[in-house]
Amino acid sequence: MSNASAFRICVLPGDGIGTEVMESALAVLDAAQRRVGGFTLEQEHHHAGAAAYRDTGTAMSDEAWRAAENADAILLGAMGLPAVRYPDGTEIAPQLELRFNFGLYAGLRPVKAMTGGPVALAGPRARDIDFVLIRESTEGLFASRGKGVIEDDREARDTMVITRATSEKLFDFACRLAERRKQRGHAGRLTLVDKANVFTSMAFFRKVFDERTAEYPGVTAEHLYVDACALDLVRRPWEFDVMVTENMFGDILSDLAAGLVGGMGFAPSADIGDDRAVFQPAHGSAPDIAGSGKANPIATILSGSMMLDWLGHRHGVTECSDAARLIDDAVETAMAEGRFRTFDAGGTDGTEVVTRAVIEALNSRAA
Repeated sequence: MSNASAFRICVLPGDGIGTEVMESALAVLDAAQRRVGGFTLEQEHHHAGAAAYRDTGTAMSDEAWRAAENADAILLGAMGLPAVRYPDGTEIAPQLELRFNFGLYAGLRPVKAMTGGPVALAGPRARDIDFVLIRESTEGLFASRGKGVIEDDREARDTMVITRATSEKLFDFACRLAERRKQRGHAGRLTLVDKANVFTSMAFFRKVFDERTAEYPGVTAEHLYVDACALDLVRRPWEFDVMVTENMFGDILSDLAAGLVGGMGFAPSADIGDDRAVFQPAHGSAPDIAGSGKANPIATILSGSMMLDWLGHRHGVTECSDAARLIDDAVETAMAEGRFRTFDAGGTDGTEVVTRAVIEALNSRAA
């Protein structure tokens, strides 16, 4: 193991069930690392989020920020508590600040119907759902966070921001992802979701999209208005491959998409920039079930797998990518064999049972 690649991971468990699902993800990551070998994950844990703000007056300490800045990747549980807010009433959300401060413009939301897993739609094609929604994560309507204005208690205004520099990077990222998926047997189709028929900002967004996709002849590029997209995510979600959209649209559509394949407990995510990346479940801190053992850890486990795949691709460490595939296969195997059914999917199996089942499946596949 002396020649193993060592990666520094900043671990931010966060609030509510975040700490519980993080323990599960780390246990699965450790099992995969031991089975595959060739790399190590050096963890540095830090307290951050709403509870940290409540206890210390700071949502994320300078030490935690330094650890995140110096890490090879950041693994986050879930942050936020309904009763803990800033003086202006807004949510405690270091996860958003990480995106803005580190320029994590590409928000990945994989959506896949797993064998044996829950699906919302009837019919045989519901099991064919397998696409990635890419949400621009630093601009759009979210650029107004903390900058909105209220004039004389009669009018409120937030401003959407779309820049060429970020849009070009976003679309290049999306095209490269579509190319990689095409090599793995997917359609290689990239769908821009916008409202270019109404908003100047969206028309500009589409213009940049058309310019960048022209540089990737192997990718089939298409446009879809956001309202039509919402319809088609219910009517024909299995026909999508890679989708890319503005921040707010992506925020809404990614939750809709997660609902197609079991809900937020099965929805991993990543926010990726040029140099750094954060990996976290798409769900919140669910304080109503915190401490009950009912939390579904699958989204966090799969987010950890995404982290390994990103590290492997970025640093050329194939063992990381192999471990990521091992985790994905173990989750699907455990679900297909009915080793667990989580509370949010109508079952009675909690965090510990799910974690144990995934690790057992992982060890069986590795053997």
